[in-house]
Amino acid sequence: MVLAQLGGSISRALQQMSNATVIDEKVLNECLNEITRALLQSDVQFKLVRDMQTNIKKIVNLDDLAAGHNKRKIIQQAIFNELCKMLDPGKPSFTPKKGKPSVVMFVGLQGSGKTTTCTKYAYYYQKKGWKPALVCADTFRAGAFDQLKQNATKAKIPFYGSYMESDPMKIAVEGVETFKKENCDLIIVDTSGRHKQEAALFEEMRQVSEATKPDLVIFVMDSSIGQAAFDQAQAFRQSVSVGAVIVTKMDGHAKGGGALSA
Repeated sequence: MVLAQLGGSISRALQQMSNATVIDEKVLNECLNEITRALLQSDVQFKLVRDMQTNIKKIVNLDDLAAGHNKRKIIQQAIFNELCKMLDPGKPSFTPKKGKPSVVMFVGLQGSGKTTTCTKYAYYYQKKGWKPALVCADTFRAGAFDQLKQNATKAKIPFYGSYMESDPMKIAVEGVETFKKENCDLIIVDTSGRHKQEAALFEEMRQVSEATKPDLVIFVMDSSIGQAAFDQAQAFRQSVSVGAVIVTKMDGHAKGGGALSA
């Protein structure tokens, strides 16, 4: 897995520090440099890594620690907390409630695996007793509705889409309304992507979001985009209120640090 190598590098850096006879500034710096190198090599955004290193040095002031303090443990805890902070949004994640209709909208660039991920997400909740449904609001890509239809049929999940209608907003609204009447408690809206970030894509996303008023917007990101992950996530976040990120293609040769950046 792409993040296994990063985890191994961080563990080795901490192990080397634990093996040191005396914990001083030199040992701390060597440990932090190893972790920094591992994160940067894994395509984690430079600013995030720099901030993490600065925060750890502020927390761990070896000169102020009285004799008898377990310096190793304090350093390890500081590093652990800062790594967790990278992924902590500061508020609990959205959880759908059974029996109450929740609308989840998927956004992302074309080719990131949105349509497949929508079905996997729906199937996951179906197995847990929810009643999910899929709405294809992607009118840009040829064959998008066919793909969603094929996936949904295989997973035995109800779906909505149109070969004739070209307005994604209209399809999204009609689909959501239809499934609300059918008492579906998890309505997943698949939106269109583009080959690159275009004003048209963001405008369409914003319109669909305003029309369907989703409870959660999920940004689907290809793990292989590396350093670009932060900028991509930020651009999508500025257009619609993204509440979660799903990283796809994690079984490839990508470094995976983009997941931490996003």
